[in-house]
Amino acid sequence: MKNFIFLAIALLAAGAVNAQRRYPSPRRYPNQGHSYQRQRDDFYHVKFGIVGGVNISNLVNVDNNNYSTDTKAGLHIGGSLDIPIIKPLTFEGEVLYSQKGYRANTVDGDFTQRSNFIDVPLLAKLQLAPGFNLVVGPQISFLTSTQNIYRSGFVVTREDVYNRDADGYNKSLIDGVVGVGIDLSPNVELRGRYTLDLQNNDNNGQYAPQYRNQVWQIGLGFKFW
Repeated sequence: MKNFIFLAIALLAAGAVNAQRRYPSPRRYPNQGHSYQRQRDDFYHVKFGIVGGVNISNLVNVDNNNYSTDTKAGLHIGGSLDIPIIKPLTFEGEVLYSQKGYRANTVDGDFTQRSNFIDVPLLAKLQLAPGFNLVVGPQISFLTSTQNIYRSGFVVTREDVYNRDADGYNKSLIDGVVGVGIDLSPNVELRGRYTLDLQNNDNNGQYAPQYRNQVWQIGLGFKFW
C-alpha cells in the first residue's frame, strides 16, 4: 500500500511538471475582448470522456482505530461528463463500474471479499491552476454483486452473494470523494482520488460494526468535445 501511494504521488508530481510545460500561461493582448477569450478557452466546452484505472481498497471501522484489513486491487472504468459553470468551477458527473474489496487473515484461514459496484460521482471540479484541478463531492454507489473466498490450507470455498438485502449488505451507499486531476494534454487527464463510504456497508442494525469501504484510485481520463 505504501509503495502504491508513493508511486501515485510520483506520477502526479511528474504530471504536474509536464502540464506546466505543455500549458504555459496565455499571453494577453490589449485588443482581445472577454468574448474572444471565452471562445478560445477550452474550459467552456462541454466535454464527454472515457475514464479508467486501478482501485486499491480495503475496509475501515470508524468505531475502532485498531481495526485493519489488507488491501485488494481492482479496476474502475466508465464515462464522464464535464459541464462548465463559471470559471474556475465545473460540474463533473460520472458513471463507473468499480471493483472494491479487502483481504484478511482469520483463525479459519485467509478471507477475501470482492464487491462490484456502479459508482455515480457528482463532483465540483475547481481549476486551481492551468492544467491542475481539484475535485470534491458526493458519490452514490450501487452494489451489484459480492463474492467471498475462504482459503484454509488446500481447501478453497467460494460464496456468491445474490440476495444482498437478506445477507446483510446495503445495496446503495453514499460516499465522499476528494481528488486531483492533471492535464497531460488537452484530451488526457491523470487522475488520483480517495473515496470513503459515509455509511456502514451492512444493514444488521445499529449495533453492527461500522465497516466502510475505503478506496484509493489512480487512472486516466480521455476527454472529447
